[in-house]
Amino acid sequence: MAEISSSTFAQLVEGRLIGAPDLSLSGVESLEEAGPAQISFLANKRYAGRVAPSRAGLILIHESHDLSGLEDKTLVLVKDPSAAFSKAVDLFAPAAPEFTPGIAPSAVLAADAKVATDAHIGANAVIGRGVVVGAGSVIGAGVVIGDFARVGSSCLIHPNVVIRERCTVGDRVIIHSCTVVGSDGFGFIPSAKGHTKIPQVGIVAIEDDVEIGANCALDRARFGRTVIGQGTKIDNLVQIAHNVRIGRHCFIVSQVGIAGSSRIGDFVTLAGQVGVAGHLEIGDGSTVMAQSGISADLPPKSVVLGSPAMPRKDFVRREFQISKIEKLEQELAEIKRLLSERN
Repeated sequence: MAEISSSTFAQLVEGRLIGAPDLSLSGVESLEEAGPAQISFLANKRYAGRVAPSRAGLILIHESHDLSGLEDKTLVLVKDPSAAFSKAVDLFAPAAPEFTPGIAPSAVLAADAKVATDAHIGANAVIGRGVVVGAGSVIGAGVVIGDFARVGSSCLIHPNVVIRERCTVGDRVIIHSCTVVGSDGFGFIPSAKGHTKIPQVGIVAIEDDVEIGANCALDRARFGRTVIGQGTKIDNLVQIAHNVRIGRHCFIVSQVGIAGSSRIGDFVTLAGQVGVAGHLEIGDGSTVMAQSGISADLPPKSVVLGSPAMPRKDFVRREFQISKIEKLEQELAEIKRLLSERN
């Protein structure tokens, strides 16, 4: 879409328009960078001071926000500015790349690979023996799919992804560049003579509607399967070790590391830089806050923070008590001084 009026956009996001109804809007941008023909938004009150100076033509703002000093702005009041802004982004987003069905001349396919006629195989991709690629899937340039692996339908495998032998990818899966699915698990037997490698003969099984970010490593199981459950979303730079099982519709945020054989329930959020030790269970609906270290099982719907992780309320209480120590030391020193003077 090239342009939309401010009144039409307000209707689209089911918001209340304050200001000019006939502005012509043609893009989106941040509060600092937006110009008179662009839409911006305020979702976090921390940045409220950036609204008044903004040159944005239209600003999405929460319906409860104090509008004092914004009389000269064109605003749309909504319940969720971030969600409404996402609709604006969709309006003006560049067209998605189009992938023509077919196989690039430089791609290398094994003779017995089964590739759907409407799939796209990009330049320099390598498709191994017995591989199956489903209908409508896009295999980007330089992707390597190992022998007897399977990729479902309507998948988007970005350039330079590696899907190792025998691993399986469900339908509508997105995998971003330079991720490796099915690298060997970190298994060794230490001895006085050195470390002996333990064969890793299992696979990684990725279920439907999963999205995996760039530069992730998903280790194959020692035996059996490492599993990524339906609808789970994994950020960049995540390490998932052998025999881990992640449930449905989880959020695994950047730089998370999950050690071998741990089980993550459904609808779990692991925030940035969380570490999960091996052979643990995290219950359904749990939230582990950023930089936490998990060293024990968590029951369902836990909300934990810290390393070792503890319930969030306990962590806040402990930090509050720690913050009082210096003052208590000063008070104790003063008491000692007064007592010594009396003696």
